[in-house]
Amino acid sequence: MFSSLPSISLLLLSWALLSSCREQQLFTSSVTYCEPPETLLIQQFYVAYFPSNHSLSFNISAASVEPNVNVTANLYLNVYGMGPVNVTLDLCNILHGALCPLPMYNFTGADSIPLPSSLSVSIPGIAYKMPDIEAFAQLTLTQVGTGQVKACVQSTLSNGWTTHQPAVEWATGGIALFAFLSAFWQSIYPDSLAPFRFVELFYLYQTIVSSNFLSINYPSVYRSFGLNFAWAMGLFSSSSSTIQQSVTNMRHLTGGHLDDRSSDTAVGFVNRKLSPYNFPGKSALVIPSSSSPSNSDFSVADFSSLAAFFTAPAPTADPSSFKQLSSSTDVQTVTSASSNVLQAGVPIYVSSVHIPTANASTTIFLVSLMVLAITVAIFAVGRVLLIISQRRNWKRTKLERATTAFPWFVKAWFLRVTAIIFAPIVIFALYQWTLKDSWLAVLLAVISFLGVVGAIAFVSFVIIRYAFQKDSASLFSHREYLISYGALFAQYRTSQFPFYLVALAIFFLKAVVIAAVEGHGQTQVILWVIIEAFLVIATLVLRPHQTRGGDVLSTYLAITRLVSAGLFIAFIEGLAVAPIPRTVIAVIIAVMWSVAVLVMFVSILLNTGVQRLWKKPQSVASSPTLASSENSSVLEKGKNGESVTVVRSPSSFSLAGRPINPTPEQNIPLDPRAIQPYPSSSIMLTASDAQSSPRVEHSSVGSSTLGSVLPRRWSVTPSTPPMSLPMSPPMSTSQSSGSAFTISQVSSSPQSPYSPHLRSTPEHGH
Repeated sequence: MFSSLPSISLLLLSWALLSSCREQQLFTSSVTYCEPPETLLIQQFYVAYFPSNHSLSFNISAASVEPNVNVTANLYLNVYGMGPVNVTLDLCNILHGALCPLPMYNFTGADSIPLPSSLSVSIPGIAYKMPDIEAFAQLTLTQVGTGQVKACVQSTLSNGWTTHQPAVEWATGGIALFAFLSAFWQSIYPDSLAPFRFVELFYLYQTIVSSNFLSINYPSVYRSFGLNFAWAMGLFSSSSSTIQQSVTNMRHLTGGHLDDRSSDTAVGFVNRKLSPYNFPGKSALVIPSSSSPSNSDFSVADFSSLAAFFTAPAPTADPSSFKQLSSSTDVQTVTSASSNVLQAGVPIYVSSVHIPTANASTTIFLVSLMVLAITVAIFAVGRVLLIISQRRNWKRTKLERATTAFPWFVKAWFLRVTAIIFAPIVIFALYQWTLKDSWLAVLLAVISFLGVVGAIAFVSFVIIRYAFQKDSASLFSHREYLISYGALFAQYRTSQFPFYLVALAIFFLKAVVIAAVEGHGQTQVILWVIIEAFLVIATLVLRPHQTRGGDVLSTYLAITRLVSAGLFIAFIEGLAVAPIPRTVIAVIIAVMWSVAVLVMFVSILLNTGVQRLWKKPQSVASSPTLASSENSSVLEKGKNGESVTVVRSPSSFSLAGRPINPTPEQNIPLDPRAIQPYPSSSIMLTASDAQSSPRVEHSSVGSSTLGSVLPRRWSVTPSTPPMSLPMSPPMSTSQSSGSAFTISQVSSSPQSPYSPHLRSTPEHGH
């Protein structure tokens, strides 16, 4: 895991170095018809160009189905919105007239051949190194004389480099697994931050994924980068999965009508106005003009090496074979009026992981059920182990504590799981409602939505109700509430404990923006920026975390989200930003997210709690973390309004043993009489009184019943009280029954309110 981790941050910066170790090439990555096929049927079309030896490799299976068709061929190349190649060829002038007219036969061939030296191909070197290059080629066959389009084929080009790397997926998954193991071990300590960092790591992954769901023109490099984190949203690549087939069948049986195709690549179905096509016109193809000049390089080039593939005797045309070829082909027709065109946002993203758009919500529902089932199985095994341990009487005292706290521990982890699946379910449930496809898919979306939202709402109600009935401090001192529900609020300060609702509200509002404002990219980006700005302001103003490091980390992540949302403005279609600047901005955003993932990984390492293996638990008074926390010592009000100091801490309890600081679960106000300052009279105790009477009488000036034997730290100096001091009558039995001594308080000199003969030397600092 650690060896592949650097690929996250260096992924976008090391292409030039890595490409020197790999052969440069350009090849077709997808093929579609840009017009319904009439003359030319294509079953397979793969072409690759290698500049090192100026050669061409191809694997083509096609057929011409109309006799006596003379056509001209227009070749158009689009690279980042630019058209460096747009030439028209007269097929009668090349290949010794072998393609004039088009022969009626099936052509299947695969070979690698050198191109003529007279044919110059000038392609910039960056095209072989830039990941997710945005380029496509279009071949249009137009009938001579009529100008009718007989065939149109579009093929996207790739150089083999992409930001969607299996190594990055495994690295991010490895980080998540490491964070889970650390969180699971550390979750027995309510003051540990490891469980919170585990949940925040998933929030970061899901934020990166959800940033691809807006209706804007994302560059191809950013779409591919976002696919590295699709698994965190519950979207696993499953083009041939039986799950997708079952979901598709379920939708069709319950009124589903949307397209259910999940091809090997979604780029061929992308709206031609979007990347990687960046089409300049309104239509889905470039119509060559009759005045388009022929390229002299093609006209004079010697294609004798290619002519052998086309001069073979043509077999007898069998119309049935052409029909069979047409029905078995995987090449789809994608035009501006096609129903299978993928629009920006959720459709392109989920189709890129081979999940049909209409299947996404049901897929998330099934994945969430699997996660919950795994969680139940883990804790069922834990419960069985506890029962076995109880029957064998292993460390009975600790087992009793573990058995008592086990249900609370289970509640905490189910809360964490619910918080992790909250964003995927809410986003795709709301989006499924807008599709109006299968009634069963909508029903499952409603069930999952109400399930996660209802669970969070119920727990929040319990927490807030208890905080209002008692006070917010009670949430951190009540053992059951701290362990069971602290998974949501324990990392925040006492006064800011509901701040966890802000993170969940952010995802909920984003889901509303994605679903309700679909198709309006500009509005979505503006609302997205407002939401992220609100989070930044709330984090800076409230500073909700108990530690300064937590506030710094949350502020950094919030600013990263805000900046990335602001840069999305360049992707709005209406602004028509050129493809190259858009790509540069996309690379910057991807690098920002990569650095954020690395920062989260470092934070997880720092909160692994390894030091607990050799360090003893610190008391509340000696713990620097708790001493600096707001929860270490707070000033509270007693029943009669007196101010009392109560010491408490979120880390007072531990599942591993007895409480570190045995604080009562409820704040008990102290007796105000026991904490009153000494009056303006000194306290003097004679040696004779101390020897003759076990009780001390209170004077009329003031008295205090301490209720216990004076500790050794009190030093007594013999002194003779003034004879003029009037003595008060002795206390009644009921008044003095709780006292071991009676301390007489007498007036002292005006210069000092306290007698110098009695001093307190406490053994411990308070």
